[in-house]
Amino acid sequence: MAKAQFHKNQRVYVKPVGTWALVERVIPHWAKGIEEPLRIYYDVGLGREFAAEELQSEEPLAQPLSNGGRAWRIQRARNKWQPAEDCARHPQPGTFPVVVTGDTDWGGWRVPGAEYDLDPQTVETQARLIASAPQLMAFANNLVEWVRKSGEEMPDALAELAHAAQDVLAQVKGQS
Repeated sequence: MAKAQFHKNQRVYVKPVGTWALVERVIPHWAKGIEEPLRIYYDVGLGREFAAEELQSEEPLAQPLSNGGRAWRIQRARNKWQPAEDCARHPQPGTFPVVVTGDTDWGGWRVPGAEYDLDPQTVETQARLIASAPQLMAFANNLVEWVRKSGEEMPDALAELAHAAQDVLAQVKGQS
């Protein structure tokens, strides 16, 4: 018995062709008397149907970032509130970003569908920013530590940047 590994409008890499494509149709192959399909093929608009082994799902938008042992990353969730045809102006029609902040794939940040539909580009940017937050925080910590250790011999602009980074870190830690 087969289960679908990809869904309609999901972006996949087609290995035999060496290009990216969107899954246009999920095509189950049924046999009489069996409740589940025997095989599932995918139409990606390249002239023939492809098996799941010939396709590869898209990697998350952001690289996993370490924050206290947890990886923050962006995954794509299926847009359940609107058909893909109605959201063609979205960056990736049929999906929206979900920032996962733990080891499991279910915790983190999500945006309401109506808000995403109002300004999808802004929500996509917010998702990338949130997923990059641990890396940005580590950068700010390293900058502050480097300025502390280097003493007085540095440009004033660099010292001001370190003070601004220190203020942001204090705000993130709830100390301001």
